[in-house]
Amino acid sequence: MKIAPLILSAVLLFGCNNMTTTQAVKPPQADKIPHSMTLHGVTRVDDYYWMRDDERKAPKIISHLNAENAYTKQEFKPFNDLKQGLFDELVGRLDKDESSVPYFWHQHWYYRYYKQGFEYPIIARKTALESDSEQILLDVNERAEGKDFYGLGGVSVSPDETKLVFGEDLLSRRIYTLYFKDLTSGELMSDRLEGTDGGIVWASDNQHLFYIAKDPQTLLGYRVFRHKLGTAQSEDVLVYEEQDDAFYISLGKSLDESVIVLHAESTVTSEVNMLDANQPLGQFKPVLPREEGHEYSVSKLGDSYYILTNWQATNFRLMKVAIAQAADKSAWQDVIGHDLNSRIEDVLLLSDYMVVQTRERGISRIRVYPFNGQAEFELAFNDPAYVVGFDINANQRSDKLRIYYSSPTTPESVYEYALAKPNERELLKQEKVLGAFNADDYQAERLFIEARDGKEVPVTLVYRKDSFNKDGTNPLYQYGYGSYGYTVEPDFSSSVLSLLDRGVVYAIAHVRGSEMLGRAWYDDGRMLNKQNSFNDFIDVTKALTEQGYGAKDKVVAAGGSAGGLLMGGVINQAPERYFAVAAHVPFVDVVTTMLDESIPLTTNEYDEWGNPNEKVYFDYMLSYAPYDNVSAQDYPHLLVTTGLHDSQVQYFEPAKWVAKLREVKTDDNMLLFDTDMEAGHGGKSGRYRQYDDTAKEYAFFLGLLGLNGDTVYREQQDAMTEAASR
Repeated sequence: MKIAPLILSAVLLFGCNNMTTTQAVKPPQADKIPHSMTLHGVTRVDDYYWMRDDERKAPKIISHLNAENAYTKQEFKPFNDLKQGLFDELVGRLDKDESSVPYFWHQHWYYRYYKQGFEYPIIARKTALESDSEQILLDVNERAEGKDFYGLGGVSVSPDETKLVFGEDLLSRRIYTLYFKDLTSGELMSDRLEGTDGGIVWASDNQHLFYIAKDPQTLLGYRVFRHKLGTAQSEDVLVYEEQDDAFYISLGKSLDESVIVLHAESTVTSEVNMLDANQPLGQFKPVLPREEGHEYSVSKLGDSYYILTNWQATNFRLMKVAIAQAADKSAWQDVIGHDLNSRIEDVLLLSDYMVVQTRERGISRIRVYPFNGQAEFELAFNDPAYVVGFDINANQRSDKLRIYYSSPTTPESVYEYALAKPNERELLKQEKVLGAFNADDYQAERLFIEARDGKEVPVTLVYRKDSFNKDGTNPLYQYGYGSYGYTVEPDFSSSVLSLLDRGVVYAIAHVRGSEMLGRAWYDDGRMLNKQNSFNDFIDVTKALTEQGYGAKDKVVAAGGSAGGLLMGGVINQAPERYFAVAAHVPFVDVVTTMLDESIPLTTNEYDEWGNPNEKVYFDYMLSYAPYDNVSAQDYPHLLVTTGLHDSQVQYFEPAKWVAKLREVKTDDNMLLFDTDMEAGHGGKSGRYRQYDDTAKEYAFFLGLLGLNGDTVYREQQDAMTEAASR
């Protein structure tokens, strides 16, 4: 369908008479500077390679991006009132004085909270919950004041609770500077560490700490340094350097705080190194040296390690070994054996209880195994789809368990279980949703859709009961990701209510490439199986419309990052199934990026996408890469967003993609490209400002669909205002 008739109706709806279309306005384009590359006998000509500027300063590039932004601003004018109304609606549901559930660590209760109208949290503590006296450790609003972008990294208190370390990123590149604060005097200390990943781990002596330094070009965290308080960063000692750039590294600490844990992992291989927290001048030593294809993690309880491993276990098994024998796999003993139908995802070891989280047929389960002879038991949940996991459990000697829980109709909740009394729980906090929210007004469903190859794809659905008719008339919003084994959980989003209250059905397609159905589900959506992710998403759309959950001509879809790759793939392969699509920070130029080892994170991802220097992977990537497969056909309405300082998907990928689409697509549908000139991969910073991006996407979809009317939320807000005036 062409845009002109719909635009006319939008003009009438919004009372705007200066609407233009892409037929009338084109953003200025720089002259093409073709770039050719021949590999494996294939020559690729890239007409828009000139858009890459690693310094992000070239006048030609900045001018082009500004022109695109000006064009988007002009084309978006008919939706501006709707966007502002949506923004007010989204932030209007937020608890203005939101606070976290305090947790006890050492001698204090720690928590964070927001003050009404402020963008960033305040981090504080008390010696007793009932006390009126609190100590503010960090007011993030003060640190962020006057900054165009502010990203808070890790926040860590020393074991003796006298010092605070926090990380700051002011460029949205996820490179952090660490600052130190004396919690006795309240003053900043002289120590300052540049170029880090934002986190630290303290040694037990309160004088030494460990941090990861990032490569400024690739942005990989590959070196671990030891820092001593009161010394310059130039004096820090390199204690570990990762030689294989396919590995990410991270630092942590055992729950009993006795060992510092250095974890190195690639897509299919991992290695755990340990250092006695009481011996910070010692060396990290591997629990078990890395073996290709072996993934494992380690939890410590007393003199034993509990090892979650995929050794001869695709969905992982839990094993136990004495610490002294950990390097000998023959000494490992099964605690929970392998189950092809159930993926072990997490383990929490308390002194008297082992708590295990698994996922079976896409549903998370938590089971408690007492060490004291008490019968094991499972925590019970009633929603058809939900997310559950371990909340902060800071004390290994505790006999209580904290979990978080949410579902598409249940706001995020924190429960505390008294483990000695199975399933006796206390609701410590549930996210407040201001306005007209009533959980009973909404219905969630969990479906399995048969894909073209016979595999069943899990789908989470939620809709408003009084506006849903299973007759194929409702607009359908479909979301997906499907990479890196990351599972999009079926949790609650107050933002989604703005769609549901306008009659939209919201669906998450848990396509292959995630681990929703276990490790095999991930493996079936990566490397030479990536096409399955696109097929699954398209097949879910087809089935949902055929089954009456959505109207065939009112399907909108969205995804970001690798989910943006998903969007790019499906609109190349099945553009007729989608009315409008939003692709945020989309990874669309797969081949070029994966051939360039200077681009951040490229080499880490060979196990995800394949190494295109090998012909089989090059050919396969070329078969689905969105940028390479743009063709002369009609495309849906498109909203594409990026950040100039994005460190994960460089801005020039979507910029090139949009330029190529403008050149060859055959429709007159909207194609808007919005570059945030201050932000990076995560978008805008701040509690409220982040909703500006959501409001823009929703206004784009709802405006095109003609669903700009007031929601139940707004009607009740107006009613309350009127009642108050009387």
